[in-house]
Amino acid sequence: MKIGLLGYGVVGVGVCEWVAQCPDMHVEKVFCRRPKAGIESITVYDAQEIINDPTIDTVVEVMGGLHPAYELVSAALKKGKNVITANKNLISAYYSDLIALAYENGAALRCTAACGGGIPWLVNLERCKRLDTVCEISGIMNGTTNFIMDAMHRSPVDFSEILKQAQELGYAEADPRADIDGDDIRRKLVISANVAFDTLLREEDVPMFGIRTVSAADIEAFRQHGFVCKLIASALRSGEKVSAYLEPTLVGSGDLEAAVPSNYNLITYTGEAIGPQSFFGQGAGRYPTAYNVVQDCLDVLRGQRDFYAAAAAPAEMDPTAVMHPYYVRTEKEDGWLSGHIADRWDCGVVTDAVSVSEMLTWAKQHRAVDPTCFIAGIR
Repeated sequence: MKIGLLGYGVVGVGVCEWVAQCPDMHVEKVFCRRPKAGIESITVYDAQEIINDPTIDTVVEVMGGLHPAYELVSAALKKGKNVITANKNLISAYYSDLIALAYENGAALRCTAACGGGIPWLVNLERCKRLDTVCEISGIMNGTTNFIMDAMHRSPVDFSEILKQAQELGYAEADPRADIDGDDIRRKLVISANVAFDTLLREEDVPMFGIRTVSAADIEAFRQHGFVCKLIASALRSGEKVSAYLEPTLVGSGDLEAAVPSNYNLITYTGEAIGPQSFFGQGAGRYPTAYNVVQDCLDVLRGQRDFYAAAAAPAEMDPTAVMHPYYVRTEKEDGWLSGHIADRWDCGVVTDAVSVSEMLTWAKQHRAVDPTCFIAGIR
């Protein structure tokens, strides 16, 4: 396999190191925007030199972002080149377009590292579907937010302080919004749900609430009531309808999710016959992510040509399929919230069971009234 590598950042360096251990693969060219030490002989500064090179059969895209990644990946597929990518943003936004291009041009398209980093999540989801029907997926899909929530449960620390520490350790970006507000997780959930259910969800179909307003006082209240708070993404199918969402979630202190430490992820699918199966590991980082990129390359080299899902039909969203109580902390209680209160904790209230859609719609609107409000679903 002759590889053209688009991007030589943290993951790109890891890809080169893993490929060097595989005698039947070779990185022929690396597209960089500026010179990088150690790869001068294979560096190109025009990505078209990779796209138009007939000797390169596989393009590995680890640039990130939508553009020019979309244009370059599309051009590679149109030339019949296999594409391996870790770019969740790209796959989520152009899911059906890229799958269609791959099939039309007889090319492989694989993106295992885009969901779960080093966890072989998508390949096992694909494997489950050979014999069983997946009815639900859920889990912790972001290492940055799990690091923050885990640290806040371990010691009384404010959100802003632990976010700063996460940035210093390299777990959080300088601009952490995609992680703490949920965009990163939502992209992973969209891809995972589309594969699991053979559907075509869009990011805008999935309501979410992030963790930026969680406080040390909230965490203490959860601890006193036997709960641990994690940012969890979920999707389930009932007949032809799908419900997908992500929100801070209170899980029992003895649940699997409660024990997930630091920057680790835990993702679970539930099959109708096989029941739940969970996958634990590092969801990001140079070697975990690059590991799954190169595993995808090996799969293609050994004959894997199909995408993880054979179909992608638009799904009808069911906004009332999931109902449960919520913890809500706000300085400005309104009529809707007052009408749903079932209990009061030290710094917040607990609602009766309400639909996820209704709660997340209220929370989004209520932020305009109280930007510091926080909610968490209760399992």
